[in-house]
Amino acid sequence: MVKREGRDRSLDTLLDLDGQVLVVDPAGAHWVRFSVRRVPTTPEKPHGLDYSLSLHDEAGERLVGFDNAHPVRRSAGPGGRAHQRHDHRHRLRTVRPYDYRDAATLLADFWTEVDAVLKERGVSP
Repeated sequence: MVKREGRDRSLDTLLDLDGQVLVVDPAGAHWVRFSVRRVPTTPEKPHGLDYSLSLHDEAGERLVGFDNAHPVRRSAGPGGRAHQRHDHRHRLRTVRPYDYRDAATLLADFWTEVDAVLKERGVSP
């Protein structure tokens, strides 16, 4: 995390990606999309961001996603309802809470998942 005077400087990089769609394989079959904007700080979005970072296949199906669009339970069962979180990650058909620390870590974690899924699909070495 790069901070100066208490400000997360990596946030500028993340915000600059808003609206970008990038092809991530030579065949053009997989692509990533970024949607990032500032919002008022709330208990659901304490970092003041509304974000969605996602990897899609040739049919447009989301394979990886990091976002804070809806609450997700920490676990199933009665205890899971008590601790709903908005920051979470999708990987194929699973959804798990995500511990947002800063913009640089979010981007690094996203690209790590993208690389792993592309390797699993035989798209990258």
